[in-house]
Amino acid sequence: METLLKSDHKYIEVADRIETLIEKKVLKIGDKLLSVRALSKEQGISLSTAFQAYYWLESKGLVEARPQSGYYVKYSPEHILDLPKVSEPSDDALPVSVDEMINSVYVDLSSKNLLNFSMGAPAFELLPIAKLNKAVTHVLRQSPTSCLHYEHIQGNVLLRKQIARQAFNWGGTPSENDIIVTAGCVEALSLCIKATTKPGDAVALESPTYFALFQVMESHGLKVVEIPTDPITGIDIDYLSQAIPKFDIKACLVVNNFNNPLGSCMPDDRKKYLVDMLAKKEIPLIEDDIYGELYFGKTRPKTCKSYDKKGMVLHCASFSKSLAPGYRIGWTIPGKFKEKVLRLKRMHTVSTNTLTQAAVADFLSKGRFELHLRHLRKALHTQSLRYIQAVCEYFPEDTRITRPQGGFTLWIEMNKKINAYKLHKRALKHNIGIAPGQIFSSQGNFENCFRISYGEPWSPKIEEGLKTLGKLMREMK
Repeated sequence: METLLKSDHKYIEVADRIETLIEKKVLKIGDKLLSVRALSKEQGISLSTAFQAYYWLESKGLVEARPQSGYYVKYSPEHILDLPKVSEPSDDALPVSVDEMINSVYVDLSSKNLLNFSMGAPAFELLPIAKLNKAVTHVLRQSPTSCLHYEHIQGNVLLRKQIARQAFNWGGTPSENDIIVTAGCVEALSLCIKATTKPGDAVALESPTYFALFQVMESHGLKVVEIPTDPITGIDIDYLSQAIPKFDIKACLVVNNFNNPLGSCMPDDRKKYLVDMLAKKEIPLIEDDIYGELYFGKTRPKTCKSYDKKGMVLHCASFSKSLAPGYRIGWTIPGKFKEKVLRLKRMHTVSTNTLTQAAVADFLSKGRFELHLRHLRKALHTQSLRYIQAVCEYFPEDTRITRPQGGFTLWIEMNKKINAYKLHKRALKHNIGIAPGQIFSSQGNFENCFRISYGEPWSPKIEEGLKTLGKLMREMK
C-alpha cells in the first residue's frame, strides 16, 4: 500500500510540474513534449510512471497523444475566456421574491431524458456506493433496534466524533459536544439564521449566491442585502463594512470556500479579517462550508470558524456534495448560539435520520472518507478543465467564464443581448438544462448569466450538449 501511494505521488508530482509550465506559458498549445522514454530518463522515473503522468495530463485535457508522433500540449491559458465582472447589486435591502422563477426552472428540469447541467452534485459513479451499502448493512446488524429508535437530538455521538476529527483539516478543534447534526446543510443554515435573527431583520449575502438561501430568508420574513462578490477572492468586505450601519445588518451568511455559483474562494487572511470585523460589531457570521473538502490544490482552505474566538461564527456543512446526497446528513457548529439552535431543532425536527447517521459514522470510522475524497477531487478537477476547454471552444468569443479551484460549478457571463431564462427555455427543447442567472439574486439580476455543473464525467454527450448551447447563444445575439 505504501509503495502504491509513493508511486501515485510521483506521477502526479511530475504531471503537476508539466501543468505549471503550461499555465506559465513556458509550454504552449501545439508544443511537442518529451517522449515517454526521454521523460523517464530525465526525471529518473520508470517508464510506467512517465506514462501515468502523461495519461493524467491527457485526462485533464491538457495534452493529447498523436499516433506515432508523441504527446503535444492541447490546452493553453491564452485560450481561456475572460473572468465574469464583479456583480453590481442594487444598493437596497429588499424583501425576497424569487420562488416563482426557481419553481418554474426546476419543474422544467424533471425530465429523465434531460442532459442536466443545472444540478450541482457529483455523478453517482463518483460515489462509493458499494462501501456505503456495506456500512448500512453492518450498522443494521449491529443495532439492537435495527436503527428504528430515535437518535439523540444533537446527533449520533460516533458521527459527531468523526466530524470533530475531520475539522482538524480546516484548522478547527471542536469536540463532539459542540456539534449538532441536521437533515442536510440547508436545515443547518435555516436553524442558524432563525437563531440569530427575527422577522424584518436584514441579512447580508454574497451576490450571486445559491438560490435556496433566498427561499430560507423569505420563509423567515427577512430582508436581503446583496454584497458584490469577486469570482476569485469572494465577498467585498469593504462594501459589507459600509452596508452594515446603512441597513442595520443583523447577520451575514457566506459560502467562503468555492461559492456556488462563482466558485470563488476567499484567501485565508481575508477570512480572518472578516471574522474579526464582524466580531467587533457583534454580528453573527453564518458560514456554509459545504464545498470546503472539494479543493483542487494541495491543501484544504481554512474556514472562518478556525479564526473564531468569541463563538460568533456558526459553521455549517454536510456530506451531500461529497459522499451521500440522499442521506441528508449535515451539521452545524454554532458556537455561543448552540442552545438556541438545539431548541429550534427540538421544535422542528426533533431527531435526524438514525440509519443514515449510523452508516456515515461507520464509513468514516473505517478511514474510507479521505481516500474517497482524493479520487473525487481528481475527477472533479479533470472534469472542470474539460468543461472549461469546451466552453472556450464552442461558446461565443465575448463569453466570460469562472475558473474555480474547487467545488462543482461554472458561472457563465454572456453578451448582454442574451437573456439566460430565454436561453434556458430554448435549451430545454434540445433536452438540455441550465440554471439561469436570475435565480441567484433576490433582485432578479444576472439576466445574461447562467450556471452549469461539471459533476458529470466528460463524455461525447456532454461535449455535444455544450456545443449545442454555444450554437443557441450565437443565434440569440
